[in-house]
Amino acid sequence: MKRLVIASLFATTLLGAQAQSFTDNARVRSAEPQYESINVPRNECSSQWINEPRRGVYQSQDRQYGGAIVGGLAGGVIGHQIGGGSGKDAATALGAVLGAITGDRLENRDQGPQYPQYEDGQREVKRCRTVYDPQTRITGYRVTYEYRGQQYTTVMRSNPGNSLPVHVTVQPIEQ
Repeated sequence: MKRLVIASLFATTLLGAQAQSFTDNARVRSAEPQYESINVPRNECSSQWINEPRRGVYQSQDRQYGGAIVGGLAGGVIGHQIGGGSGKDAATALGAVLGAITGDRLENRDQGPQYPQYEDGQREVKRCRTVYDPQTRITGYRVTYEYRGQQYTTVMRSNPGNSLPVHVTVQPIEQ
């Protein structure tokens, strides 16, 4: 078994020694570019002004505080006269508070309650989206060349020009 393997290797080496290889030039007949379509992403942004309500406070007139002051003083005097003993101080304080509330309401009765008011305002809104632009690019060249009367075709990364170096191996055919 070992002798058969050794003999096969020796025969292959002898046959390989008889093969000759060299470099020659072939004439290029055509080089056609090969294209590929790709989508290139990019951001496309736009700005818009939009109307939106903004909250404010409705102000009809300025509030008056004279009624609260006069009402507080009057209520304090009346409470002081009504109260007796240790409750006199509590009655004075309660009279002052109730008098101030009553005086404020009487002074500002023509003014309605204050409600929130909405005004139109504008603000800028920026919106972006991804857009794909189709582009074509060269991926290589389909080259047709002629060597000793035979035509061959291959794909190469770059255009070889008018001639193309080829590797030629000559090996005898066993009969």
